[in-house]
Amino acid sequence: MNKGEFVGQLADSTGLTKKETRKFLDSVLNLIQDSLLRAEAVKLVGFGKFAVRARKASSRINPQTKMPIHVPAKVVPLFKPGKGLCRGIAKSLKVGPTGGVAKK
Repeated sequence: MNKGEFVGQLADSTGLTKKETRKFLDSVLNLIQDSLLRAEAVKLVGFGKFAVRARKASSRINPQTKMPIHVPAKVVPLFKPGKGLCRGIAKSLKVGPTGGVAKK
């Protein structure tokens, strides 16, 4: 599902227009982004937690050249799913015969 499809389904379920829904969704996403830019976590109980995490600098091996490369330290966004989301997925989805996701 892309953002346009998401906005359409959200508009249908809330009774708002697509324009109002898109504005609302953009506001929510901007609030989450602004909080992360201030290094503040956003916790949505039952859904999950958005946060930022620092990664240490490290040394890796380039698989093509076999030469070591330096990977600098950086800060990355993180999403940790909540128990409610994990339980809901576990109840309705399973691993398919080819290793993909299938409905139960």
